Amino acid sequence: METKGYLHQIHPVLPVKDVLEALDFYVNRLGFKIGFADDSKKPTYAGVLRDGIEIHLQWHDAVEWEVEIDRPMLRIVTQNIQELYDEYAEKDVFHAHTLLRETAWGTKEFAFYDPFKNGLTFYRDL
Repeated sequence: METKGYLHQIHPVLPVKDVLEALDFYVNRLGFKIGFADDSKKPTYAGVLRDGIEIHLQWHDAVEWEVEIDRPMLRIVTQNIQELYDEYAEKDVFHAHTLLRETAWGTKEFAFYDPFKNGLTFYRDL
């Protein structure tokens, strides 16, 4: 029998201007924990963990931010979405139009941007 490759995790890398600021947002506002950092005082690469997901944060030079480009958009499968929405609403991370809504494609979801314009969508199937 032939052995086949198997994919079981993905760790997206998000570009950020300041890894310490990003860590502050993801830890203190979104409830993640620091998994690792390449330097304790001035990290340029770090990972944050919450429940079953891991997101990496990578410093990018300010020159890269001068041109407006699309940043990554993550879709994160979520349990207890109402409770997560309520938790984040209390942390003031939403923009004025963030709503928990049911979509035409059969999900219940909400979305917002981190301080570096990386999109985060949290959802569950209906």
